[in-house]
Amino acid sequence: MPADFPLLSLAIWLPIVGGLLMLATASEQRVQHTRMLALIVSLLTFLCTILLYTHFNHKTYHMQFAEKMEWIQAFDINYHLGIDGISLPLILLTSFTTVLVVIAGWEVIRYKLAQYMAAFLIMEGLMIGVFSALDAILFYVFWEGMLIPMFLIIGIWGGPHRVYAAVKFFLYTFLGSVLMLVAFLYLYFAAGSFAILDLHQLKIGMTAQVLIFIAFLVAFAVKVPMWPVHTWLPDAHVEAPTGGSVILAAIMLKMGAYGFLRFSLPITPDASHELDWLMIMLSLIAVVYIGFVALVQTDMKKLIAYSSISHMGFVTLGFFIVFMIFEQTGSTHGAAMGLEGGLVQMISHGFVSSALFLCVGVLYDRLHSREISAYGGVANTMPAFAALMVLFALANSGLPGTSGFVGEFMVILSTFKANFWLALLAGTTLILGAAYTLWMVKRVIFGAVANDGVASLKDMNAREALVLGVLAVAVLGLGLWPAPVLDIMHPSVQHLLQHIMQSKL
Repeated sequence: MPADFPLLSLAIWLPIVGGLLMLATASEQRVQHTRMLALIVSLLTFLCTILLYTHFNHKTYHMQFAEKMEWIQAFDINYHLGIDGISLPLILLTSFTTVLVVIAGWEVIRYKLAQYMAAFLIMEGLMIGVFSALDAILFYVFWEGMLIPMFLIIGIWGGPHRVYAAVKFFLYTFLGSVLMLVAFLYLYFAAGSFAILDLHQLKIGMTAQVLIFIAFLVAFAVKVPMWPVHTWLPDAHVEAPTGGSVILAAIMLKMGAYGFLRFSLPITPDASHELDWLMIMLSLIAVVYIGFVALVQTDMKKLIAYSSISHMGFVTLGFFIVFMIFEQTGSTHGAAMGLEGGLVQMISHGFVSSALFLCVGVLYDRLHSREISAYGGVANTMPAFAALMVLFALANSGLPGTSGFVGEFMVILSTFKANFWLALLAGTTLILGAAYTLWMVKRVIFGAVANDGVASLKDMNAREALVLGVLAVAVLGLGLWPAPVLDIMHPSVQHLLQHIMQSKL
């Protein structure tokens, strides 16, 4: 492959153009054509991201596959792309998950199929753009652009209260991002550039840093989402179709966490240090309090949604505990473990939460209920499905050998280096996660057959077995052998830490 081949642009625009082509040729009579086109485009995009991985230099922190063209010359806004070890795993997760969503919706979606598939493909390209953009305005365009297809997915193919959930999702995430745009404009006038790497080198005073940090916090905290701006997520998950819930949990929540790494920590290191107590407190509230909230849920989707908030609290904890670790040890080793643990947790959560939402989708397609009370004894009628759902539940509980254990263990271990009591609080997630997840599994999967509906259930078909089986391999693969992911991110994480510590006033 030539060194100047625009592989990143291909990964971004292939699904977008494919989605637009699908809309242009949409026909209710050409359902099989639509399905095949969506699958081919998603597989080709996944192949592009695999090529990014195979041609990626794991030993450097520098941005790779860089592309730069003038876009708006008057304001020095450029179409500037590039990836490092932090963004590459998230791009791979995006393309991998989209293929599964296309397959999962193969027979389930019967209303406006072409528009449904096109929305996911267009959103895939925009999400890859978010993780690839090296220009702040380009990042903002991709960031806001991908809200539109998700808004439509929830609003058109969602549940009975889909319009309320879609509007709430859009307002929370859009309004939160307005302050991010204001911060970008301030930084542009200070640096004379929208180039993100130039903004990393900018020296600004403490007051300005705090204000910029808060502006970023509002935008990224809503997307993660962090407590107390998390209330849009359970509504969005409950009303969204299964594919929408998968993309929300697997990819969109990761964008807020990615924003902290790409903007908050390197641009405002002093403010990040000064306000690390706030971030740690909010993260621990998400881990502990939201874990208790998950315990009382009666809707499986809502329970998994609250579980997502709790697990994402581990991600932000790993990112912001670095300053306390450095103060305690004077070393970046433990801090690197926290950052890398947070990143691994992001990837793992993408696998596990996707799998759990797909499991709920399998049950919902058969009995049209997400209520835990509507089930019981599913293992008697769907043994293969039950085995996979139990595996994913154990991964969600942090069982060693699964992906759910690796990231959480790394974050807890690094938190111990900073403060024993904080680590003890963080470690409660292993108990709470097991409590709400396994209690749900006990009531849904085990016991005697609860009713005639459960008695009539049939086990997974080939399509469902393929999707859940691939995710099971991913969960076990990352849990047993996380080195390929850690090796990719390590140079970039080390460089970020050195930059943060050297940039502090």
